[in-house]
Amino acid sequence: MNAPTEGQRALAARLAAGGDCADAVTYVAAAAYTDPGRHLAERTTIFERVPLVIAPSALLPDRNMAVPHDGFGKPLLITRDASGDIHVFLNVCRHRGTRLVEGEACVKAPRLVCPYHAWAYATDGRLAGVPRGDSFPGLDKAAYGLHELPSREIGGLIWFAFDAGADFADAEALAPDFAAFDLAGHHLFRRRTHDVPSNWKLVMDAFLESYHLSRLHADTIGKFFKDGVAAADTIGVHQRSAVGRAAEDAALGASDWAVLRGAITFTYQMFPGTVLAASPDYINLMVLMPQSESRVLVENFMLIPEAPATDKAREHWERSWALLDGGVFGAEDFRAAALCQQGLASGSLDRITLGGLEHGIRVFHDQIEARLGD
Repeated sequence: MNAPTEGQRALAARLAAGGDCADAVTYVAAAAYTDPGRHLAERTTIFERVPLVIAPSALLPDRNMAVPHDGFGKPLLITRDASGDIHVFLNVCRHRGTRLVEGEACVKAPRLVCPYHAWAYATDGRLAGVPRGDSFPGLDKAAYGLHELPSREIGGLIWFAFDAGADFADAEALAPDFAAFDLAGHHLFRRRTHDVPSNWKLVMDAFLESYHLSRLHADTIGKFFKDGVAAADTIGVHQRSAVGRAAEDAALGASDWAVLRGAITFTYQMFPGTVLAASPDYINLMVLMPQSESRVLVENFMLIPEAPATDKAREHWERSWALLDGGVFGAEDFRAAALCQQGLASGSLDRITLGGLEHGIRVFHDQIEARLGD
């Protein structure tokens, strides 16, 4: 049976004591969200160097599966090979540079065949077949495998990096928490990519504080939470937060994991741009992919404990998906980020103001500034 980690229990204890509230007002420069030069610096100094979450393991539940991914600026291909291992490749045929797998959907096949000249690759990246091989005398097929990027499958998430020297240690440190949720055993119910007209950090900011819950979400999920009762800490460069739900206070000290999860929503803000929110009975994973200083793609994955076995179960999860993806994230969180971008782009503010319930935003921006400084 799954059980909470010591860190998860510690956050629950802090919630039981009333939660956290920093004792200082701080600020973030408006240019952090509007300056094109700043966006370029973040891309080259952060997104091209550190490990990034690209998808949940549940996106490729079977062996010999592949899915194209274009959100990070280069054509990528995620595969699970015949042995069950995960890879992230450049989605580019080594013959003439053709995009190997088209579209956005998962495919299941032991061979990935280039649509131009039918060079074929195994899902582990090996060049497996060359039509009219006699016309390529001396070709060393072992030297023509797909270009592979560093990747790890950790705790139910697929991580990769553009930098060959990227350190995955902080990602590994999250694994015990994700094991507590049995993230690796979850089923992917739905996925959708939102095109949000805002800076990526405005979306992250929304998941780094609970101050807005009772206000922005008053008509949707606000009633399920206590106003401003939250606690947070860090796991390496990542943040972990807990928000008290509208449950009996005694539940915050429960030894039963199911009772504790019913009383708390745990959220993980994985640096730089991924959010995992664990509701009592399902999990949302959001992967942020900045496109410009004023545009970000957000792919939302809804993960449930097991595939629906009945129409009633499927209808239940459809309602949850509609509430969270469309009603809460799309119509409220992402809309608020877009409205913030419009306001900041006007030049009317030179900085934004953070109160004591928004300290997670301060920690996040300090991480970014430290990276840019380096």
